Amino acid sequence: MKNPFKSEAKQGAPPSREALIEALSSVYDPEIAVNIYDLGLIYRLAVDDAGRVEVDMTLTAPACPVAGTLPHEVGRVIDAVPGVTDAIVRVVWQPPWSQERMSDEARFQLGLL
Repeated sequence: MKNPFKSEAKQGAPPSREALIEALSSVYDPEIAVNIYDLGLIYRLAVDDAGRVEVDMTLTAPACPVAGTLPHEVGRVIDAVPGVTDAIVRVVWQPPWSQERMSDEARFQLGLL
């Protein structure tokens, strides 16, 4: 199967922020059925010129049932983006997640707008 993220960047070039956001947007919170980027679970996304990517993310609640798997999924999709040489995903709890962090699109999907 062709990786949809492989055609985004030139070989050897660091990944674009847009390609990373596209990858993150392909990961869904299974309980809410909205992607983690629009849910506001991504607190920080950084990439350097060498292609090293760091993601600080949170979960909707500390007892989230996917706490053990979702960060690994985020690392997997980031790692698949062309130009990524290393992916570090950290789960952070400050500030706590709230619905205010969601995009308008996510709010609309969930009937909150």
